[in-house]
Amino acid sequence: MSEPEAICRIDGRVGRITLNRPKAIHALTTNMIGLMTEALLAWRDDPAVELVMFDHAGERGFCAGGDIRMLAESGAGDGSKARAFFFDEYRLNELLFRYPKPTLAIMDGITMGGGVGIAMPCRYRVATERTTYAMPETGIGLFPDVGGGWHLSRMPDHLGLWLALTGARVKAADCELLGIATDYLESGKVDALKAGVLADPAAIETLLTEMEGDAGRPPVAQHQDEIARTFGGDSVEAIVAALKASDSDWAKEQLAVLATKSPQTMKVAFRQLKTSAGLKSFADNMAMEYRIGARVVQRHDFIEGVRAVIVDKDNAPKWNPPTLEAVGDDILDAIFAPLPSDQEWSPLP
Repeated sequence: MSEPEAICRIDGRVGRITLNRPKAIHALTTNMIGLMTEALLAWRDDPAVELVMFDHAGERGFCAGGDIRMLAESGAGDGSKARAFFFDEYRLNELLFRYPKPTLAIMDGITMGGGVGIAMPCRYRVATERTTYAMPETGIGLFPDVGGGWHLSRMPDHLGLWLALTGARVKAADCELLGIATDYLESGKVDALKAGVLADPAAIETLLTEMEGDAGRPPVAQHQDEIARTFGGDSVEAIVAALKASDSDWAKEQLAVLATKSPQTMKVAFRQLKTSAGLKSFADNMAMEYRIGARVVQRHDFIEGVRAVIVDKDNAPKWNPPTLEAVGDDILDAIFAPLPSDQEWSPLP
């Protein structure tokens, strides 16, 4: 018997979930989502479980995202498998967001996309010097989902919007500055942290305080004022104009990055974050993101983005519409519109 893709077991007084697709950097499958959801529901009211800990097998990273190839193949057809994946994944995200017991995610290494969706709702989010966080979806015609609308729109100084549009990769110090990570420790201490938590879940805050390291100065801080100024516009076009008006090398770099992204996806992400900022509940955010996902996964830009970046690797996607100006409100309205009532997303009871 091969090992399960997510190993879920009770270890002492800890419910422990180990992501276990190391060759794929633990990219989430429908099966993994089901295993994790089943375990979390079983442990929710189990007095034997005091805390839930997420970690991963191998050295390459926590979780690189979702099963993008499956999503694209489904999107090129009737989209049903992709919609089922999003439906279940977003239920897992929302279940974690309101989970009644302390949760710990050890974001050692790559933490992107679907991995962010698991880590961000956790109470304790530990970064190491190996952590690389990103929401890179605009580069493949997708959008920063798994609760990205909620988390990114609540970061200060439009930093979340900058992350969403550019797909920028940030390391541990920036993760602490942005509230992505609650704690930093050197990767060499991760095993000791896990052992300590398994021995006494109630001691987690003491352990994190005792093991806390110094992640150094956050590189993003030196650009924070410029991000606040240039990414504060009322449209993606306004952001591009503000970057063009700036004479800094940093602004030129951002323009070059944005020029590679899907115009449709950038506008979707902009509206997504703006809408989410005014929502009252995480569940409302996930319902909105499901509407977007159910439609975007079958649109040209996602299928083309996956072809260019993941399948053929020519990194030369032909976006359609090809410019920001060509992405009209009619396109966005259709992507964000409510679904038929029997197709809408709902949280787990």
